Amino acid sequence: MNDTAFREHILNLLNSGDAHQDFDSEVESMPAEIRGKRPAGGDHSPWELLEHMRIAQSDILRYSRGDVDYVAVEFPQGYWPASPEPPSDAAWDESVEKFRADRDAFAKIVNDESIDLFAKIPHGKATWLAQILLAADHNTYHLGQLVLVRKILTSQ
Repeated sequence: MNDTAFREHILNLLNSGDAHQDFDSEVESMPAEIRGKRPAGGDHSPWELLEHMRIAQSDILRYSRGDVDYVAVEFPQGYWPASPEPPSDAAWDESVEKFRADRDAFAKIVNDESIDLFAKIPHGKATWLAQILLAADHNTYHLGQLVLVRKILTSQ
């Protein structure tokens, strides 16, 4: 496999949708009236899952780049919103846009052929590839939860 094909595979994983629901269509189709609801017996609302995905992806990106103002998020509570309900529809939209912006920043790294994806990140032991796959894997896991929570809440 050549470098271009390899990078395309990574981008497909980041953008999801090959073998599962993609992030963009899932969040766009999420009914506003269920965004802050938890299913019976469930731990998280759609809002909590979206914000968790956004916070974690942002943290992984900022850590990987070695941002000078980076401060580690307190684990685990710092990775989850304080409330199961979004403060407003605008907060939902803002979270979606921030998630997309950070996903696009990872995609820009993948598309930059001057970056060796097997090289270590600026200040850590992990490689760029490991960090990108960590973000993609985490997002895919929680995207599956988001789909399931939507299906449960819309069938009740």
